[in-house]
Formats: sequence, C-alpha cells, structure tokens
Amino acid sequence: MKWLLNFIPRPLLISLSIWFRPFIKLYFKGTRFTDPIDGSSYRKFLPYGYRKYRENALCPGTLSLERHRLLWLYLSRETSFLKENLKVLHVAPEQVFYTKFKSLKKWDYTTTDLHSPLADIKADLCDLPFEDNQYDLILCNHVLEHIPDDIKAMRELYRVLKKEGTLIAQVPLEENRETTFEDDTIIDKKERTRIFGQYDHLRVYGKDYYFRLQSVGFKAEGIDFLASLSNLEKESFALPKQELIPVAIKK
Repeated sequence: MKWLLNFIPRPLLISLSIWFRPFIKLYFKGTRFTDPIDGSSYRKFLPYGYRKYRENALCPGTLSLERHRLLWLYLSRETSFLKENLKVLHVAPEQVFYTKFKSLKKWDYTTTDLHSPLADIKADLCDLPFEDNQYDLILCNHVLEHIPDDIKAMRELYRVLKKEGTLIAQVPLEENRETTFEDDTIIDKKERTRIFGQYDHLRVYGKDYYFRLQSVGFKAEGIDFLASLSNLEKESFALPKQELIPVAIKK
C-alpha cells in the first residue's frame, strides 16, 4: 500500500478521493487524527513520502499533508487573512485548499499555473501576465524548488504583490543546512530523489532561503508557529515535527 501511493499520480489520487470521499471517510472514521481544514476525524492517516515513508502523513479524505494542515492552522489562528477583503493569487493551487479559498466571499481569488486544471490563468511563474502591485496575498507553496531560475520567479512574485502585501512560500527546507544545494549534473532520477527528496526538485533549500527572498526586496522570516501548539494538537493534527512557515512582506 505504501509504495503504491507514490506511483499513483497525484491528480488521479485527488480525483479518486473526490469521487469516493464519503466511503473513504466512513472506512477510516475514528477519533485519533483530525484534519483541521475540514474538521473530519479518522482512526488513521496514510503513509506518504519519496525517500522514506512518513507514517500518518496523508489524510485519506482531503489528501492534505502535514504542511497543508500546518499552513491552515497558521492562516486561521494567527492571521486575519481568511476574514479580510483581499485580492489573492494562488500559484499551483492545492486541491485541499482550492474549494475552501474559492468559497471565501471576501476574497478576489485567482489561481495560476502552467499545467494545473485548477488554474484560472495558465502562466509561467517567471513571466506572470499581471500588472505591478496587484495582490494583497500570494500563496506559492512547494513550487520554487521546481523552478530553474527561482530568483527570477521571486522577482515576479515581488513585482505583482502590493506594497505591504504578504507572500507565503513554503518550500522543502533543511534548517540544519546553511546554504542551498543545487547540482544539475545529477541526472539519474533515483539519485536525484535520494539527494533532493524528489527527482523533480532542483535544489535543497537551506537557511539562506530567506536571504534569497530578501535579495529581491522582501522582508522575510521563518515563523515557528508549531511552537505555539500543544503536543496533543501536534499529534492529533499529524503535523510536521519541525517546520517554519516562510512569510515575506513587500516593503
């Protein structure tokens, strides 16, 4: 079962989840784990991972991962974004958030991606078809590690964000690594998966990720939202053991 999940394309997993969601929720119904995004509870979550499997990582009903649940808790508890009148750009929209965000009546919500069927506008992140200073909030999660010229993409995100606007850009980041590692001479997929976490990741970000964001004009920091949660909440929501939420402000 574990290995099979990683060979099923994520769009197919999403489609299957949507179609069979009532049956999936009933089958996995329980009280051990709760997905805070929709409040549903389960006796177990599913394993997920590339280099190694993380137990209880994937919610069988919503297909949320640890990072999705962490971000939702941060948005709903630590910010007022979900209640504000905002113009929002969502890059590579995650299915788990798409319906929730689309339903927010106060949001002017636009999605963009080169390939996603959820994208309102098909666009290259390094050449966005939007005017300067358009958005109050941009969500761009687990995208930049796939972009060859991530600095150029950051410049574009900075350009289309309003002054004092916020970018939340989660990436796979190793906090014990000082500098980001890249090596495009490694072409074997298994070796790239071993080194970068996934074969299609172009780099492993280190703590200098925030300096990269700052280099294009952002004021950036990693928010340790996990520190505000109890151990019981971390266990119940099946959150990552350690992860900062990268928040960047256009000054």
